[in-house]
Amino acid sequence: MGVDISPIINGSEIKMEDLAGKKVAVDAFNTLYQFLSTIRQRDGTPLMDPQGRVTSHLTGVFYRTSNLIIAGIEPCFVFDGKPPEFKVVSEGRRQRREEAMKRFEEAKRRGDHAEARRYAQQSSRLTDGMVEETKQLLSAMGIPCVQAPSEGEAQAAYMCTRGDVYATVSQDYDALVFGSRRLVRNLNVTGRRKLPGRDLYKQIHPELYILEDVLSSLGISHEQLIHLAVLVGTDYNPGGIRGIGPKKALKVLKENSDPFKAVKWEFDIDPDKIVNWFKKPDVTDYNLKWKGVDADAVKRILCEEHGFSGERIGNTLSKVKSRSSQRSISDF
Repeated sequence: MGVDISPIINGSEIKMEDLAGKKVAVDAFNTLYQFLSTIRQRDGTPLMDPQGRVTSHLTGVFYRTSNLIIAGIEPCFVFDGKPPEFKVVSEGRRQRREEAMKRFEEAKRRGDHAEARRYAQQSSRLTDGMVEETKQLLSAMGIPCVQAPSEGEAQAAYMCTRGDVYATVSQDYDALVFGSRRLVRNLNVTGRRKLPGRDLYKQIHPELYILEDVLSSLGISHEQLIHLAVLVGTDYNPGGIRGIGPKKALKVLKENSDPFKAVKWEFDIDPDKIVNWFKKPDVTDYNLKWKGVDADAVKRILCEEHGFSGERIGNTLSKVKSRSSQRSISDF
């Protein structure tokens, strides 16, 4: 779900090539859900192998990650661990996913592909098996994986703060709240996005958000940004304070030294506990080492196990290996 502060902050449009030569930490779960939601057949059915196993996540990871490598970017993937005990597991979200699946099947039977695809995107589910497959594929591609003890975005933000990566890559703004110096959105998104409820499309481009610039434009400190996020709503207090959106939350912050005393707090958890979690989340040490792609291992996972086209995979691997060789020579 994440924190929605989009109405009050702006990023700068960039090109993938602008990140050439830079290391980035990809929020793995966020990205995998994105692939499962968008990489589907015309009627909304996810891509599957001959045995009926979902492969949308593998398609996204292989081709989109290959594009990053070819563009000269060095990605690592950060995987979620155990969420804090106070993270709200929304029963409503689970029910909405189940309802979306029912509506998807009904629309598919009617032949309404547009509606089927819309509901299919709302019913995406990431399994432990998919996560393990993703790690195996990334390892075969020479991409380092970091297992966070808790929230992946918190771990990625920690890595960015230490200067070991240039930016966190995620669709959610939580990384900024966790203190990531930079956030890149839309890096794994291609083409156009349909505007909700309208027959119009918007061209999607990568966006760079720099924490220092965000704070300066809002006229607040990082701690106040955390307070703002909690007022608007986080995964630990979904929905936030009733009647308060980002703009009003910013006003509350600037008019009150203790914003939580100025609003009606209706959650069981103490707001300071959420604030302290964003300031000092559970993170761990890590080892980032990029290796050369193991083409045989990649083909074994994708082609032999899941029936991907050997020719297409081979062509992409050739480009990846060529770029990796160029980088190695340049580094030397």
